[in-house]
Amino acid sequence: MEATLKIWKTNRKIISDLIENYNIEQLNLTPAGFSNNLVWNLGHIVVAQQSLIYRGCGLEANIPVELMELYKPGTKPSGQTTEQQVSVLKDLLLSVIPQTEADFAAGKFERYNERTTGTGFNLATVADAFEFNNYHEGMHLGMMLNIRKFL
Repeated sequence: MEATLKIWKTNRKIISDLIENYNIEQLNLTPAGFSNNLVWNLGHIVVAQQSLIYRGCGLEANIPVELMELYKPGTKPSGQTTEQQVSVLKDLLLSVIPQTEADFAAGKFERYNERTTGTGFNLATVADAFEFNNYHEGMHLGMMLNIRKFL
């Protein structure tokens, strides 16, 4: 699990650094041919991890419910995200890491509700969910790297 958490933290740092390079207009721009933008990917990454790990274990997420609704799977940008909202997302991107690690160490993730993701991955344990989360975040980082070419 140590390597999985290390990969997760490294990926989050890369995403955080990437977001810092763009202004609010660029973060909100959905280039032609894309269905989302940089800030939507940021929000979706935060929401998906909380859903996969916390909700998958029957626990409450550590982020506001309204964010869960805005960035859950199947959504797309629904308006202009403000600088204040981006600031909240950027903070959550990194601030949920120590909380998740502490909750893992405290044994809060002992029961996982097995499920199959929309992409066909079977998640039977919280370890599966952590590993799938890394795959999922890597996929969205790739999308973000493609989007930035059009900004």
